[in-house]
Amino acid sequence: MSGRTVTITEVARHAGVAVSTVSYVLSGKRTISAGTRRRVLDSIDALGYHPHAGARALASKRANVIALVLPLRAGMHVPVLMRFASAVVTAARRYDHDVLLLTADEGTDGIRRVAASALVDAFVLMDVELDDNRVPLLRELAEPSVLIGFPAEPAGLTCVDLDFAAAGGQCVAHLAERGHSRIALLGAPAVVYERGTGFARRTREGFVAAVAAHRVAGVALPCEETFDEVYATLARLLRDQPDLSGLVVHNEAAVGHVLSALRQLGRRVPADVAVVAICPDDVAERASPALTSVLIPAEEVGREAVRLLMEKLDGRTVPDATLLAPHLALRAST
Repeated sequence: MSGRTVTITEVARHAGVAVSTVSYVLSGKRTISAGTRRRVLDSIDALGYHPHAGARALASKRANVIALVLPLRAGMHVPVLMRFASAVVTAARRYDHDVLLLTADEGTDGIRRVAASALVDAFVLMDVELDDNRVPLLRELAEPSVLIGFPAEPAGLTCVDLDFAAAGGQCVAHLAERGHSRIALLGAPAVVYERGTGFARRTREGFVAAVAAHRVAGVALPCEETFDEVYATLARLLRDQPDLSGLVVHNEAAVGHVLSALRQLGRRVPADVAVVAICPDDVAERASPALTSVLIPAEEVGREAVRLLMEKLDGRTVPDATLLAPHLALRAST
């Protein structure tokens, strides 16, 4: 019956029941025998009937909405955040769910308010800090949640993210294998480290551990987002370490500034300084020269977060931790 809207009357006729029976199955207002309920649901599937959203919600006792807590605050690069948000929204629609956006500045009060309102069935949280004050609340809520990121104590939570420690280590290994003996990490803005944001801290920890493992000299510095600040950081770094020959950049907003500043400082990429970035592929590919990079898989992480959440809503057991392995793409900058 493609090409037109299937009616509830047609569903009832197909299932051999009254229209009111179909309505009761959808609304849950009356108890219907398991056999009849199954017959009605089979007819809905067979005919491609799309009940009104309110009826679906009543039938499932759900709002068919998930809340996404998004970190729109200092030091967070909005274009990358929007990739995660878009992935969550797109994935949720595949499960017939809408997304309610909360900003991280609302903190625990915002989560508690929305949970109490019965507006949403579950939560996806981003910008997870190592000592995140939302974690105790998440453990108390009846609504399930998935975190994009890991707190220091993730027990009892469901978390998914890129393995940022491995990503930092992979960048070091790539440079060390090419003979670079003195390298630096230009990381997130200082405010991100000060908040204890997990992904930034873990990248730095992976970088430091790999520097020791490969027996190269390395330094990890925060990196701000304006050209003047990036230039000043690089000028100091190259003055203090004139034999520096490798850079790892984990700050999407600063990638272009780093390359421009190196040119102004008389350093050629990759002849004088090799550069590896942790960033989305299109950021790496648009750079000049194109950057060897570890992909931040926003789309994959967002899809996986929603999939895990839907499994939890259906009462299924899911893994506590899902870490996506980093993949390094070789380009002109190394």
